[in-house]
Amino acid sequence: MRHPRTPGGLRFGYGTNGLTDLRLDDALGLLADLGYDGVGLTLDHMHLDPTADDLPARTHHVASRLETLGLGVTVETGARYVLDPRRKHGPGLLDPDPEDRARRTGLLVRAVRVAADLGAHAVHCFSGTTPPGTDEDTAWRRLADSLGPVLEAAAREGVPLAVEPEPGHLLATLDGFHRLRRTLGDPEHLGLTLDIGHCQCLEPLPPADCVRAAAPWLRHVQIEDMRRGVHEHLPFGEGEIDFPPVLAALADTGYQGLTVVELPRHSHAGPHHAAHSLPFLHAAATAGRTEGSPAR
Repeated sequence: MRHPRTPGGLRFGYGTNGLTDLRLDDALGLLADLGYDGVGLTLDHMHLDPTADDLPARTHHVASRLETLGLGVTVETGARYVLDPRRKHGPGLLDPDPEDRARRTGLLVRAVRVAADLGAHAVHCFSGTTPPGTDEDTAWRRLADSLGPVLEAAAREGVPLAVEPEPGHLLATLDGFHRLRRTLGDPEHLGLTLDIGHCQCLEPLPPADCVRAAAPWLRHVQIEDMRRGVHEHLPFGEGEIDFPPVLAALADTGYQGLTVVELPRHSHAGPHHAAHSLPFLHAAATAGRTEGSPAR
């Protein structure tokens, strides 16, 4: 049975990259039964393969399934080996070979089209790591150039592109997002994916303050627990984050998208973590609004 709407209007989802041992139909059914509002759908070989010849037909089936279950969706593009079975997240937007960069750009353009067909509220992506021997200015130039066609597709389809600061990547922090935004001329369809755990890991501001600082550009949110200085996605309660003020700050921004649980390395116990994560988030959101937070 669906939970009542969370205080502040927050909408919670769970990422399919944490349910990779389930068929996609089964994963979506599980999330609906648990009471989630939506899903962070990673395009991957086991869940809506973006390289499949019959992608349009598969996308139509998933769209119908989402509508039947009443689930919202964000399209995520962090599949590890969907383009190259030997290189994690390869090829990337920063690769020296223009053809390699074009393959990653092509995948993101395809993801935008899928997102439009699914009625998704955003497409998530990240910069990737800087290849050895590549200077920083060159890496930023490649990133901006590689995202140009993706942003054109996003504008054409009316689906925002939400870039995620990722620890260890070229674009690792909120400051990096603003550098990209300025470089591209602040395009309307460029937005931000904010991962709450990443804020705890390496941002100078506390996570609740990161939410407030990111609010004007926020198009997608990922959430999990984490410890300072350690990029390890943890189930709720196993890290250091104080979640009630974070969720209160998020509600105060008026953010309308999904807040998606991101536990990709816990897929072996995905149904267990999905079942336990939503009650935790509902309780934390309620506590944040009841106790008050600096956001108000």
